[in-house]
Amino acid sequence: MHADELETDESLVRRLVAAQFPQWADLPIERFPSPGTVNAVYRLGDDLSVRLPLAEWCVGDVEKERWLLPRLAPLLPVAIPEVLGTGVPGAGFPWPWSVCRWLPGGNPETGDEPLAKDLAAFVAAVRQVDLPDGPRAYRAGPLSEVDKATRHAIGRLDGLIDMAATTAIWEAAVRTPEWPGPPVWTHSDLMPGNLLVEDGRLTGVIDFATAGVGDPACDLILAWNLLTPEARDVFRAGLDVDDDTWARGRGWALCMAAGQLDYYQHTNQAMAANARHTLQEVIIA
Repeated sequence: MHADELETDESLVRRLVAAQFPQWADLPIERFPSPGTVNAVYRLGDDLSVRLPLAEWCVGDVEKERWLLPRLAPLLPVAIPEVLGTGVPGAGFPWPWSVCRWLPGGNPETGDEPLAKDLAAFVAAVRQVDLPDGPRAYRAGPLSEVDKATRHAIGRLDGLIDMAATTAIWEAAVRTPEWPGPPVWTHSDLMPGNLLVEDGRLTGVIDFATAGVGDPACDLILAWNLLTPEARDVFRAGLDVDDDTWARGRGWALCMAAGQLDYYQHTNQAMAANARHTLQEVIIA
């Protein structure tokens, strides 16, 4: 998936766990078929997971989540990961890694109105977080900061997408006025693969490595990468989103989908399929 990705397997995880967390050494280990792009995920027994960074550029996420997750958990309406242990390099693995509590639920394939209400409540709760010295969110600033990269990605998708429509929507989004308010907390990567649902309702959200403060528009990407048109309206109403913020959110959905389809079209079919879906929804919205 990544040119610099480090290969891992169950044998490596077993050696790491046995050496550093012997209390869990006898638990069964199985790689989890995650569509994620930052960590290799292994089930450790029924209640735990092991997360190994896939590449060196992913390593900083381990410490960030160890610091951030316990501070966010009591402020949010659904479960988020709980780090139970942070491992150090060993057994031939060169980076820190983590053991987390396993969260039940599956990733949604589509989102209807009840899920839209749950997602609006989650996003609203994140916006209300009041933690001092919050880091800058990964997608925090104006769309102009990613204009060059987005245009480059769109240009590489000729034959796969409606180039004229996509470019026109992107140009309109970049012209939208910037967020006029103070920076607020955002998750910044609300992809379907980072959501957990049971019986159609939101039960958990994972992968907070991109979280921080900035323009709240980036957390609106759910409207196009997951929700039906009817649920999209419910989601927007639940957050009382103004026209400019909605337009920037649509721009972020397009930006992310174009980049993901360009990068993952041959290496991560789940990510690429969602990117195609998102671009279609952005165009017809």
